[in-house]
Amino acid sequence: MLERLTKCPLCKSGLFLNSQEIKDYAVSQESFIICNCTDCGLKFTNPRPTEETIAPYYDFPEYFSHDDKAKNVTQFVYQQVRNYAVSQKVKLLNQLKPSRGKYLDYGCGTGELLTKANESGWKVTGIEPNEKARNLANSKVNEKVYQSVNDIPKGSYDVITLYHVLEHIHSLRKTVKTLLKLLKSDGYILIAVPNPVSYDAIKYGTSWAGWDVPRHLYHFNHQAIESFGEIFDLHLVKELPMNFDSYYVSLLSEGYADPKQSIIRKYWKAISAGRKSNKEAAKTTGNHSSNLFVFKKK
Repeated sequence: MLERLTKCPLCKSGLFLNSQEIKDYAVSQESFIICNCTDCGLKFTNPRPTEETIAPYYDFPEYFSHDDKAKNVTQFVYQQVRNYAVSQKVKLLNQLKPSRGKYLDYGCGTGELLTKANESGWKVTGIEPNEKARNLANSKVNEKVYQSVNDIPKGSYDVITLYHVLEHIHSLRKTVKTLLKLLKSDGYILIAVPNPVSYDAIKYGTSWAGWDVPRHLYHFNHQAIESFGEIFDLHLVKELPMNFDSYYVSLLSEGYADPKQSIIRKYWKAISAGRKSNKEAAKTTGNHSSNLFVFKKK
């Protein structure tokens, strides 16, 4: 079942236009429309599956964040990179709050980040809607992972992170408002999202894996992120590149654009595209394949 939105999910404007049609290469092979809000700049999938009917679109083996075990070369590489990325994320947490404190990771997957943060001295809590991933995470962090934001114990957090999660949340405004109520007045909320105007997004066009419709409900460029900060009264402290994402997204995109090419050719072209994407973003635009935005309350 699809729901058709009559207002922008971010700014509630009714001024939006159909922008492009994107295929779900990963699961259904269906096509979905991307709309562009002329007020805030957000792109959003419309119409989209409802919260109750979207689960089957996540049912595919390449959804790596829900699994602990590598089943192919790409998944093995993904997990090696993820281990390094986790160490960098914990390093950032410790830089933001050297005294540690309470940490909430929304969309924590199988709990690698929570585990390392806990080992580094943080009191951790996670939110993970996927039952399989949540069970794996709970086996690592002593049952501190919950199905939804409405299930977690009352409390206030020093840091809340949403790494590639915001684009999946149906009740966008309501969920963000709930999270901000849980954030301490001097706390940080970190949001990482794909960038639909990055070099790799432009290169691959409708085959760009970062669209990931219909699982990705929203697509944030810098204008949309600025609007996000204004709407929720947040100050952008810093913006950081997520350099590995360009390689991973390019690898998936190569598979979508030319599924018959050899695995060696696919990897070679993906590495070349990922490197150029990072180079172009660092040189002028800041438009990396994915960006991490660090916000504080105003």
